[in-house]
Amino acid sequence: MLQIPAIENVDLAPEQLSDVDINIAIRNYVLFSNIDEKIHVVLSQKHLSQAFDYLAKTDFTYPMVLADEDSYDRLYNKFLEIRTDAELGNLDQGQEEMDDDDISLSEFLRNSSDLLTSEESAPIIKFVNALFYQAIKRRASDIHIEVHEKRSEVRFRIDGALIKNTDIDNKIANLIISRIKVISNLDISEKRIPQDGRTQVKIAGNTLDVRVSILPTYYGERVVMRMLMQSNDIPHMNELGFDEELTDKLDELLKHSHGIILVTGPTGSGKSTTLHAFLQEVAQPDINVITVEDPVEYKADNINQIQTNAKAGLTFASGLRSILRQDPDVVMIGEIRDTETAEIAIQAALTGHLVFSTLHTNNATASITLLVDMGIEQFLIGSSLLGVLAQRLVRKLCNECKEEDFLAEEFATEFDLPENAKIYKSRGCSTCNYTGYVGRRAIGEFFVLDDNFRSMLKDNVSDYVIRHHAIEAGMTPLSSQLKKLLLDGTTSLHEIIRVGVKDA
Repeated sequence: MLQIPAIENVDLAPEQLSDVDINIAIRNYVLFSNIDEKIHVVLSQKHLSQAFDYLAKTDFTYPMVLADEDSYDRLYNKFLEIRTDAELGNLDQGQEEMDDDDISLSEFLRNSSDLLTSEESAPIIKFVNALFYQAIKRRASDIHIEVHEKRSEVRFRIDGALIKNTDIDNKIANLIISRIKVISNLDISEKRIPQDGRTQVKIAGNTLDVRVSILPTYYGERVVMRMLMQSNDIPHMNELGFDEELTDKLDELLKHSHGIILVTGPTGSGKSTTLHAFLQEVAQPDINVITVEDPVEYKADNINQIQTNAKAGLTFASGLRSILRQDPDVVMIGEIRDTETAEIAIQAALTGHLVFSTLHTNNATASITLLVDMGIEQFLIGSSLLGVLAQRLVRKLCNECKEEDFLAEEFATEFDLPENAKIYKSRGCSTCNYTGYVGRRAIGEFFVLDDNFRSMLKDNVSDYVIRHHAIEAGMTPLSSQLKKLLLDGTTSLHEIIRVGVKDA
């Protein structure tokens, strides 16, 4: 009896052979990959009978291997993407009618009743819908379509890092971008200026809002699509990932009836999620909560949300003015971007409103310097500001495949780490989709303004002095928390450098 070697937990690359019809091979579940610098036939236990029937009609002399289900499915989907790309290229050359099975991006398309209806059978529509489906399945927050000189590529942002999904031909990319423009109500003939729009996609019975941004680049238009979350995706305060002590401090501050609480950090650090967790914490039937956002990233049923519209004159500042005439108890401003918005927010806090907002600063104490640069008097900041949370999202190493790493002497010196510290690095396996990481952990430094800081702000005082006193008063800086996550094996050296251990 024929004994076929088994392989498990591998990420194989598809190998296209000139003497093999890829369509027939895929239909018979016979795949090819280069293993140890030698072409192998890769088979699945589920489809052995059909594969052997096909192989019996060929004169292949390639060795065979039997892959586990996950590894085989991953390779199978890669072959389907290659086939789809080739057939969409044929479509661009004039072949408009194709068999439904032949144009599937991957096997899940054939099982999706929401995405593939009889009215939506064109290959480009399927391709775009497949991107949304794959993005949601892989927990991506954004889809990037980038056009380069010779090829275009699709990348997903997963856990804060961009991961390549597939390559496509430039001509096909243009068709895909046109389709995205159509569903986002954008001008498909306009390719010279940036365009922004929104669309909705129905997946697994749920309606997903998508924000679309299109930007002209040297080789063509670039598309970024942001997946916007629903209210049931908003985490509770205890689920944000902060340590218990910091969560308790936040809870205490949220009990105030007036003042400003700021959340700071770079783009993609989870500021909007934290703000909405704050809102859900304070929202009660007897409280009027109103937000002004750009965009509305979480749709919540128990709060009133305003979407800014610069073309219509609805900015953060004008929206905030109108909000204050709506008798609010709690106001959330998506971002303080200019002096006007900052001034109105300060006045709102001083006149009895609880205000939440965000700023783009690297640490908590730098927010005071930024507000001063915007023209806000320091004594007004001291009177209205309750506290500032600076946060980051750190990817967690996959516990199934992480392995010990060596801490080089120069890194130990540069980041003030113990020389013989035991640290770990990412490797990649089927559990983490070969990224080496699973999920993210929020860390934050929380700067609470007490009477001592308020008296300091009556005089001109530097960010350095404020930060020094804040750390002395018990604020744990982000850099210390990043080092702790590295030393306890939660994350890798590469990740803390990416997040910015020095900037923190």
